[in-house]
Amino acid sequence: MALDPALESFARARFAALLRFGLLLTGNGHDAEDLVQTALMRTALRWRSVREPEPYVRRAMVRLHVNWRTRIRARMADGPVPDLAAPADDPDTRMVMWQALASLPPRQRTVLVLRYYEDMSEAEIADTLGVSRGTVKSTAARALARLREHTGLRDGTRAAAGPAAAMSEVPALDGDL
Repeated sequence: MALDPALESFARARFAALLRFGLLLTGNGHDAEDLVQTALMRTALRWRSVREPEPYVRRAMVRLHVNWRTRIRARMADGPVPDLAAPADDPDTRMVMWQALASLPPRQRTVLVLRYYEDMSEAEIADTLGVSRGTVKSTAARALARLREHTGLRDGTRAAAGPAAAMSEVPALDGDL
């Protein structure tokens, strides 16, 4: 299948940002690459009707991630924490937060990533996931409650301040995103 030049240009320009988003959703670089590639291929099938490609691809990624929940969750729970640079002043914070997020069900993890890393409003998250705003609120509340119960977060690490503090430190893959 020959790709539309506009889609190819979009994919080249935004691949690193989409990969970073995929990494936050899946917690695994290989799964993140699969997620981005699958979402881009599905976007290619409907490219002529896509008005805003970035939100369309991100929505596809979120939906694919939630649908792949069993396979990805099994790998995340058993696999190592992603190799990301931790802040120099507290090297355990990022690892503890990744472990805590990996312990969440995919939908709860997705809501927290969209809210605290992507800085989306409840309405934007609801639109992206295709659920009501109330569902977003209750899912976020349950996810935050589970994070508060996580042993590593109760041990006094900075991550106990909340997901925004630790997730805001996740670096961009190419430095200019």
